[in-house]
Amino acid sequence: MEKIRCGWCEKDDLYRKYHDEEWGRPVYDDETIFEFLVLESFQAGLSWYTILSKRENFREAFDHFDYQKIAAYSDQKIEELMNNAGIIRNRLKILATVTNAQKFIEVQKEFGSFSKYIWGFIGGKPLDSRPNTLKDIPATTEISDTISKDLKKRGFKFVGSTVVYAHMQATGMINDHIESCFIRE
Repeated sequence: MEKIRCGWCEKDDLYRKYHDEEWGRPVYDDETIFEFLVLESFQAGLSWYTILSKRENFREAFDHFDYQKIAAYSDQKIEELMNNAGIIRNRLKILATVTNAQKFIEVQKEFGSFSKYIWGFIGGKPLDSRPNTLKDIPATTEISDTISKDLKKRGFKFVGSTVVYAHMQATGMINDHIESCFIRE
C-alpha cells in the first residue's frame, strides 16, 4: 500500500526522504538547530528544494555547521565561500551566517543552550496544528512573529517570521504534517 504524505514532498526521493525522516521531528540539539537556522536563512527568497539539493555542499563549505568555527570566519574564508559554486553565493547571507553563529553562542551562554531558548517560546513541547490540507498551513504565526522579533533584537540576520516558521517546522517545534500523512500514525 502506498504511503500518503504531505503533498509538497512528492517531487522526488530527496524530498520524500527529508519529509519522512526529518521534517516535523522534534530537534533539541544545538548543532542540528543551528544547521537548520543556516539552511532556512539561505532559503529566504528561494525554494526549499534548492537548499535541500545543496545541503551537502553547504555542510562541507560551512565546516559541518560548526558554529564555533563559523563565528570566527575570516575575510579570506568569506571570499572562499563567495567563490563556491556548490552553495548559494549571496554575500549578505554568508555574512549573516557568521553573525548568527556569533549570536547563537551568546544565546547559549545566556540560556545554557540555544535549544532551551528557542523551545522556551512554546513551553518545550511541540505544537500540533493538525492541518487537513496544505492550504491550512500558514507561512507565519504570532509565535514565529515573536521569535523573529526577539532574534532580530539579539542581532540575528535573515530571521523574518516566515524563515522562523519554516525553522519551527523543520525542527519539529510545530507539527504541520497533514491529517492524512502516514507520519501521524
